[in-house]
Amino acid sequence: MKRKYYLVILIFLIFFAISFLTNILGSINPNVSDSFSLNGTMTGLLPFSFFIAYALMSIPSGMIVQKYNEKKSLVFAWILAFSGALLFSLLPSFPVFLCSLFLIGCGMALLQVALFPLLRVTGGEEHFAFNNLIVQLVFGIASFLSPFVYSYLVTNLSAQHVNGSLFINFMAFLTPIHLPWVSIYWIFAFISFLMVAIILLVRFPEVIRKEDEIVGAWKTHIELFRQKTVILFFLGIFAYVGMEQGIANWISEYLRTYHGLKPELEGAATVGLFWGMMTIGCILGLVLLKIIDSKIVLRIFTSSAFIALTITLFGNARMALFGFPALGFCLSVMYGIIFSLALNSASKYHGSFAGILCTAIAGGAIFSLLIGKLKDVIGLQAGMMILYLPLLYILSLSFWAKPIVQNATIRKKITN
Repeated sequence: MKRKYYLVILIFLIFFAISFLTNILGSINPNVSDSFSLNGTMTGLLPFSFFIAYALMSIPSGMIVQKYNEKKSLVFAWILAFSGALLFSLLPSFPVFLCSLFLIGCGMALLQVALFPLLRVTGGEEHFAFNNLIVQLVFGIASFLSPFVYSYLVTNLSAQHVNGSLFINFMAFLTPIHLPWVSIYWIFAFISFLMVAIILLVRFPEVIRKEDEIVGAWKTHIELFRQKTVILFFLGIFAYVGMEQGIANWISEYLRTYHGLKPELEGAATVGLFWGMMTIGCILGLVLLKIIDSKIVLRIFTSSAFIALTITLFGNARMALFGFPALGFCLSVMYGIIFSLALNSASKYHGSFAGILCTAIAGGAIFSLLIGKLKDVIGLQAGMMILYLPLLYILSLSFWAKPIVQNATIRKKITN
């Protein structure tokens, strides 16, 4: 099949937009909490509303894509995201925000399920691993940039900082003066609308799935859930995403509570650096995976995360500003390695297994909410200590995982 390089670029653009929308909550949480007078538990409901959509939508999304094709699914996903962003932009209240985040989360879940098979076909199977690397880099760049866009909007939309530029004055017209952070959702609505228009104009090829990529019926998923290996790796993804979001969603609030730093300045910058260092760590991890077994790489990065988390939670402000980005670096390889170990440990039903693993992204909902609840009871610092538990589980996974297929290294190639 002739490669559709313009579609590959479009897929990268869509992944950029997904990440830009997805990872902003950590930066805006303190502002949301202040604006709606939320306690820790209610603040934790924000990421819960977003990530619980993955639990509910990941498996059905695979079935939707197979029935209605990729193009229709992508358009529908962006319409969901547009509806959620526009709804909150027009009616900025806490209950509406929860509904909005759920709609956006449903759209993002559907997008991710639809895009990977499409990337395999349009970019070529032989380039799939390389293109996946670019996806991770694009994800990291967008996550790094979005907090700085938020910071720019909030600092310029305050009454005394309106600078007279056409863009800022227009955003000031759309956004309530006492809720300048809502402006980022007008940006999200515009991006979502733009993506719908672009996708409608582009011609998509037919995606023919391999037998093991086909998402099976509910009976297949139930059969998989009865297997110990599936459950253990489901918990691995659950633990990772719970830890990632448990950190990212509380960075800004932690820096404000314990070190007096401003959410829209130092807080947003640190969230951006957290995602930026995750991108850099991903590049190093890819090099190491060509030299060392993936389980050893996972063990090294997880052990380093224990040290970084301890420095962050119990150090001074400078150590926290260093520690949070360091945690992003340590977390960078975990998702990809756990996911690949999981699929390489299964002999069949890879499409259905992948859907189950995507469902485990709901860990981001549970841990963020749990930390919020603990914040109300014992304080945020003590509450974030629960993150040692998923780290311990991932460390144990690096010992007990027994994949059928191991990652290829330079040493193995020389031996063979």
